Amino acid sequence: MVVLDHVNKHFGDLHVLEDINLTVKRGEVVVVIGPSGAGKSTLCRAINRLETIDSGTIEIDGVSLPAEGRPLARLRADVGMVFQSFNLFAHKTILENVTLGPTKVRRLQKAQAREQAMALLERVGVANQADKYPAQLSGGQQQRVAIARSLAMRPKVMLFDEPTSALDPEMINEVLDVMTDLAKDGMTMIVVSHEMGFARKAANRVVFMADGKVMEEATPEEFFTNPQTSRAKDFLSKILTH
Repeated sequence: MVVLDHVNKHFGDLHVLEDINLTVKRGEVVVVIGPSGAGKSTLCRAINRLETIDSGTIEIDGVSLPAEGRPLARLRADVGMVFQSFNLFAHKTILENVTLGPTKVRRLQKAQAREQAMALLERVGVANQADKYPAQLSGGQQQRVAIARSLAMRPKVMLFDEPTSALDPEMINEVLDVMTDLAKDGMTMIVVSHEMGFARKAANRVVFMADGKVMEEATPEEFFTNPQTSRAKDFLSKILTH
């Protein structure tokens, strides 16, 4: 579903993505972890071209990422993205936030878009908030709306860029529960996260990044019990002792 082939990206002198090769199969859940500054978010943003790359290729479902214009817009419609900050439209209701993309981009009839939106809001547990505005919801509720909004576009793959990092601790699980259900339903997902419990439970594969490189790829069981590189061992020793 997603293939990165020798992808490189610089910010000035900083080599933030260094010769990245990564393949994500249809229905696979890949969790990308690593220290701050490893290039994880840049990797996530490059997959739908929110960040351009300097060299290499990225394919989504067999199609190379177009440079710009309508082909890029069409491809982006197939790639859902959930950010750290919820990025909801503050002046639109929750229901309007979720129906906007399907009516404008997918050309869905309003009644059909509304029916789909309500079903998705029900699925993520906030259907009773449909007529409210984002500022009236908790952070956890807003992030679940953001997930519903992405799902409303019927994407082929979902990208999550540290979706729980801006949330209070008690709200994290309600968002991770929605993501775990998505994983069980077979959604192709690439998740940048510090939530090791989610990685252990929901991931098919853990990708460990450091210094702009993919250092290790393994099943959660293999990675957490027997990391192969000293960099991964050091990272795990710091986060799993707390």
